[in-house]
Amino acid sequence: MIDGEYEPSTWDWVADQVEAYEASGGTEANTLRDTGIPIIIFTTKGHKSGKVRKVPLMRVEHEGSYALVASKGGAPSHPGWFYNVTADPNIMMQDGPEPYPTVARLVTGEEREVWWERAVEVFAPYAEYKEKAGDREIPVFVTEPQK
Repeated sequence: MIDGEYEPSTWDWVADQVEAYEASGGTEANTLRDTGIPIIIFTTKGHKSGKVRKVPLMRVEHEGSYALVASKGGAPSHPGWFYNVTADPNIMMQDGPEPYPTVARLVTGEEREVWWERAVEVFAPYAEYKEKAGDREIPVFVTEPQK
């Protein structure tokens, strides 16, 4: 569990999705808007604010591990949650009714490429985001359940 005061996203649609997902145990608001593409929710602690943050991302799962793709839609900078996960890789993952503790690690090289391809298979726009990001390599974390 990640302790602290929860501060919802400043983007209303994100805050609403997280609220609906959690309230329903993952049976509602479990896709990206009207795409039908499944999402997960992960929880971090803000590296500056100390507030609990919850982020919906595309569900890129393989053998119980998940990719967290820090695309920010191809923006030139990383999303805020990237810095939270970098500062403390112990996060809570939710893919269904209950969150559980995981550890995230930044993947590089061949392992990153394998996960990147999995991510693009799930959400094709990641390929466009890569082009938009220019010189910024979009970071990919992989989460694994804590033992």
